[in-house]
Amino acid sequence: MSEQLLSAMRQSIVDGDLDQAEALARQALEQGIDPLVAINQGFVPGINTVGDQFGAGEMYLPELMMAAEAMKKAMAVLQPEMTRRGVKRQYLGKVVLGTVKGDIHEIGKNLVATMLSASGFDVHDLGVDVPSARFAEMAREVDADIVGVSALLTTTMTGLKHVIDALDDMRLRPRVKVIVGGAPVTRDWADEIGADGYSEDAMGAVAVAKKLVGVPSKE
Repeated sequence: MSEQLLSAMRQSIVDGDLDQAEALARQALEQGIDPLVAINQGFVPGINTVGDQFGAGEMYLPELMMAAEAMKKAMAVLQPEMTRRGVKRQYLGKVVLGTVKGDIHEIGKNLVATMLSASGFDVHDLGVDVPSARFAEMAREVDADIVGVSALLTTTMTGLKHVIDALDDMRLRPRVKVIVGGAPVTRDWADEIGADGYSEDAMGAVAVAKKLVGVPSKE
């Protein structure tokens, strides 16, 4: 596989160029390139670059969202070929994700899902308005390592604690870790309800998730 093509894949993600990312993914398949190679050596380094730039304040949320959408476009092309070949990515861990009962906000949650998936996690997205017990049921069903829960309203924040209680009731804690986030959520609140991690943005959520599954920090 040419370095030129890999470089173009990386740049398509950095540029948030949806059409280019999709086209390059198709080009890779047409050339008989292993989809895992395209993902791990082409597109994922691009999203890592975006994450680094976002963390350094050199890239902003709209650009991060475009990069995430470009990554989704590429994955939508490559994933079916991986399934056809019976090939699976090596995941860092399994994450169950969703927005709490009574809350239908999904943009931030969707961004977290995309960034976690791009960063090597197997993500099971339950969507929005998810009952507490459903988080616990899915965590048990897929043998999750982490449950990620968001709340965007002060009136639904208590739902985060209900999810942790549901996991306790199923005796999944403390093995299953919990990350919380959302506009009204603070680190103090996360500590108060017994969450294992907190993040105010998608890239922070990736960093926390990696820490919780024991991935060494680059720093």
